[in-house]
Amino acid sequence: MIARPATPDDADELVRLRAVLLTSMNPPIWDDAWRTPSHEALTTRLSSPTLAAFVVDRPDGTGLAACAVGTIEHRLGAPGDPEGRSGYVFSVATDPDMRRRGFSRQCMTALLEWFRAQGVRKIDLRASAEAEPLYRSLGFTRTPDPAMRLRLNP
Repeated sequence: MIARPATPDDADELVRLRAVLLTSMNPPIWDDAWRTPSHEALTTRLSSPTLAAFVVDRPDGTGLAACAVGTIEHRLGAPGDPEGRSGYVFSVATDPDMRRRGFSRQCMTALLEWFRAQGVRKIDLRASAEAEPLYRSLGFTRTPDPAMRLRLNP
């Protein structure tokens, strides 16, 4: 199987695979309120020049086996990144029964080529311990910057 660019028709399956990813991370709170807005964002943004997803179809044709989704963020330039174009990878997921076949690697490789073609010089992601070997093999390294987060109440 070869990774291909996702289309808006893949939105249902991309949301399903995101749920696979999120449930594997054991979130402390679970609800499905995110699914509809995520589906709407994917159907809109998959045709934009700042978001891309690459997928591998299940061999039996019953949906997707794996995906990798990334976005381009525009920030102010900095040394080593004069254009200020940063990539961010998220929603790299493979169905449990399709793992260890190289599908996520194919999706990630295609996504990295897309970033390169867009002129992106820096790409960030957050890696689980299980996925870190894949990302390291693709050239990612740990950064010294600890991530921080603030959640604003509506």
